[in-house]
Amino acid sequence: MDSVRIILRFHSLFYTPHFVAMYLGVFERQELGVEVRTAESGGELASALLNGEAELGLSGPIRGLDLAEKGSRDRIISIIQVTNRDGFFVVGRGPQPRFQWADLMGSRFILFAEAETPWLCLQQVLRNYGIDIGAITLITKVPTEQAVQMFLRGEADYIEQGQPVVERLVHSGRGSVVASEGDAVGAIPFSAYLTTPAYVASHAEVLQRFTEAYYHAQQWIAGHSAEEISQLIAPSFPDIEAEIRTRVVGRYLAQETWSRDPLLREEGFNYLQDILVGGGFISKRYPYAEHVNVEFAQAAMKG
Repeated sequence: MDSVRIILRFHSLFYTPHFVAMYLGVFERQELGVEVRTAESGGELASALLNGEAELGLSGPIRGLDLAEKGSRDRIISIIQVTNRDGFFVVGRGPQPRFQWADLMGSRFILFAEAETPWLCLQQVLRNYGIDIGAITLITKVPTEQAVQMFLRGEADYIEQGQPVVERLVHSGRGSVVASEGDAVGAIPFSAYLTTPAYVASHAEVLQRFTEAYYHAQQWIAGHSAEEISQLIAPSFPDIEAEIRTRVVGRYLAQETWSRDPLLREEGFNYLQDILVGGGFISKRYPYAEHVNVEFAQAAMKG
């Protein structure tokens, strides 16, 4: 049995396919022992991969692009696409069936503080709709728990958040989803399994078995309901009520949040880079072939 240490950016229902793979036993059937921990930041995740403290990371391809932009000699590459959509939502105070993006102008808006990509994606949407970002009072760098309390006290009109925060606000009647960033942005390789070129060179056979196992989990998800998926992964989320957990999975399924196969395609990678360039995170596009390894995904899909 080969051991694979994985570091996740968040312990989140957004990464449901990872937990499905864990509980289906597909890794064990490939003779892989998987050890998982969660990073406190994107920087910690990148450092763990580069320092050999983990073999795989589950985060955004943005991690490797950040290194390239900074001129680092170190490289982090994507090998398996996990999510196919931005998993964040814009929540308002009450039902707003006629919400338009222009409604954000003049409002107080709390952004998600724990990661860069949601706001970068949302900026792309606002640019597409010709919204003057300068006309929005942006509240930044407020941790999630504090941000929710600010919203509930009426100190903001809108809040950008992920799950299960969003579903709990909706279920309690204290918030309403006015927009899905996933729907608005469209298909994008928001999250992937990441590794280093050195690990690819030395453990290609392990990575192939891992990819084949994970692809099996993706296929399983495609054929099962939100209730079945939610029940399978429940042991990893004991702090989330069953009803909320199922609602989260259902909402993510409805907007096709999770990739149905492991291949991170060039079109999506370039779209992601357009978003990052537009938001000023990177200054130019970087070569797809240098940041994405497709050999494991392609081989797994061929069976």
